[in-house]
Amino acid sequence: MTAAKDPKSPEALNIFEAEAALTELAAEIAHHDERYHGADDPEISDAEYDALRRRFDAIAERFPSIARTLAPATAVGAAPAIGFAKVTHSRPMLSLSNAFNGVDVEEFVARIRRFLSLPEDEVVELVAEPKIDGLSAALRYENGRFVQGATRGDGMVGEDITRNLRTIDDIPDRLEGAPAVLEIRGEVYMRKDDFRDLNKAQEAAGAKPFANPRNAAAGSLRQLDSSITARRTLRFFAYSWGEVSERPSETQAGFLEKLRDWKFQTNPLTRLCGTVEGLLEQYAGIAEQRATLPYDIDGVVYKVNRLDWQDRLGMVSRAPRWAIAHKFPAEQAQTILKAIDIQIGRTGALTPVARLEPVTVGGVVVSNATLHNEDEIQRKDVRVGDTVVVQRAGDVIPQVVRVIQERRPADSLPYTFPTICPCPEKTAVTRVDGEVVRRCGGGLACPFQAVERLKHFVSRDAFDIEGLGEKQIQAFWEDRLIQRPGDIFRLRTHEAALKKREGWGDKSVDNVLAAIEERRSIGLDRLIYALGIRQVGQATARLLAVNYGTLDAWRAAMLEAGRSTQGTDEGEGDETSAPNDALADLLNIDQIGMSVANDLIAFFAEEQTLEIVADLERELDIQPFAAPSASDSPVAGKTVVFTGTLTTMGRSEAKARAESLGAKVAGSVSKKTDYVIVGADAGSKAAKAEALGVTILGEEEWAALIGA
Repeated sequence: MTAAKDPKSPEALNIFEAEAALTELAAEIAHHDERYHGADDPEISDAEYDALRRRFDAIAERFPSIARTLAPATAVGAAPAIGFAKVTHSRPMLSLSNAFNGVDVEEFVARIRRFLSLPEDEVVELVAEPKIDGLSAALRYENGRFVQGATRGDGMVGEDITRNLRTIDDIPDRLEGAPAVLEIRGEVYMRKDDFRDLNKAQEAAGAKPFANPRNAAAGSLRQLDSSITARRTLRFFAYSWGEVSERPSETQAGFLEKLRDWKFQTNPLTRLCGTVEGLLEQYAGIAEQRATLPYDIDGVVYKVNRLDWQDRLGMVSRAPRWAIAHKFPAEQAQTILKAIDIQIGRTGALTPVARLEPVTVGGVVVSNATLHNEDEIQRKDVRVGDTVVVQRAGDVIPQVVRVIQERRPADSLPYTFPTICPCPEKTAVTRVDGEVVRRCGGGLACPFQAVERLKHFVSRDAFDIEGLGEKQIQAFWEDRLIQRPGDIFRLRTHEAALKKREGWGDKSVDNVLAAIEERRSIGLDRLIYALGIRQVGQATARLLAVNYGTLDAWRAAMLEAGRSTQGTDEGEGDETSAPNDALADLLNIDQIGMSVANDLIAFFAEEQTLEIVADLERELDIQPFAAPSASDSPVAGKTVVFTGTLTTMGRSEAKARAESLGAKVAGSVSKKTDYVIVGADAGSKAAKAEALGVTILGEEEWAALIGA
């Protein structure tokens, strides 16, 4: 008899359950990205974060069409702080996908072969190097001279920290024989011995010690006073490049040699490997040395050696296809779970949080863990009073790995998830079919949701208002100074009262009011994201802004799309329930599915949210979305559809190439499609294109058009 499938496994999910699971995972991942990269104050362990990413990727592989819609934002860090000038990266600074075992590494190499259509006997060389636990930085050289340095920021825009980077001895001021434009990328880090010396100095001065070397490096690098940075010993390993006027090598290994010629430090444990077995041997060797290394590492990075293959492989939303990080296992310890508290998010999701008896794991005392949702508690049978195994990797709150059943108290009871929201409204909690979380249905009437939406509104990837953080929003909401987003831009009417508040002075009030004024002009994509619409992260917000351009056009389209969902229950018949043009246009946007469309429609169906948007419109200058210029591409701004079996390159590579040229890749043919590229055995899409008069191109014609 066949064993029943795990109800939580990707194979067991239907498309509706997959959408729900991916939605929750995307929101949770985005939150933890901001805590780690933006605040340097993560809430969960690296291992727990990696587990979220791993589950998202597993479901995404089975449901790629909805995964593109719900994928966590392409940002790989956090928006730059206001205290530094902003630097737009000429090439995005990407994050990395993760591998956790040998099978994952084998699959990574197999994906490279499939994408590039390589024969089995073709050697795929990869460079393996330690993954430094530090802070990414980009160094721009012009005519051999260091002119600008920046943090990764959100991957697209970083912070200008040139003066601070100049204090690092490992970063040369001039390069001999370098291309006219050369951007070097690498990791700023602090050695363990320098970290210990810094903390001794901190304690002697009565200052708070840093939790670990990474936090110390981040705090030192983000000093507005570069003399403070200069007093702290930071170092730099170079490993990659960004913009270059002339590529100095044809391989990753060759580029590392050039870095050494230019007097950069590269990691001495880096090796070139020609097999998966070689990669795993290198991983094991580095893991054995980990404890004795003078710096922190959390894994090994593998990169395709041939740069022409790197170019062809390109990237997905947040990571290159040609590189992966093989992470080390997390450290573990045992402790007592004292209580389970419930937190309410901006979409009403109830998140259980484990309160732990403080325990030291890898040198850090931890006392909290996120339990994710009701299913997770039931699957692990976690109960108050249990002795649990927790794990961490880095300076973060751990995850509960498992319960030690033999130590369970005799009087323990299974945890009962609340059916009533703990907010003052005591709203009923519901769980929609296919979802993995319970939600408070109170909407903005639930004070927890209201304040969480306001916190999201001012967060770094949204309005990014310096000085108006979570604590200030909470206090202002409780005192009824801010009840909805538009109130933020009317805070100036309370200036006198603000200056009398405890902990606030004239200067701090002036600064926050000035920061608010700076945000009165906002791009449409950031506004859409800031509104906190369920399932609408940064990537989806950008898609909507690209396709509708202005707030008026987007709002009108969403309201019209909502009319197509009305009817049958009212006795109006099937015709009124069919998608109208507005809904069809929304669904035809590549990566937008019915689930996201329903949430957009629901948002605009609420009179209260319409009033919030109208209120913001009166207070703000909302800039129409301006697409990046790609005038040298013949397909920039064009909508293309691929159909049939492509023979000159894989489907994934063809789509990636089109998107890199500024084209929009759609999954279905409509009257707004510009080109349909047909391979062998093209079916209904080709027929529909012909019926609509859409231009049909063969593979060779498409290659000629784009200059491939």
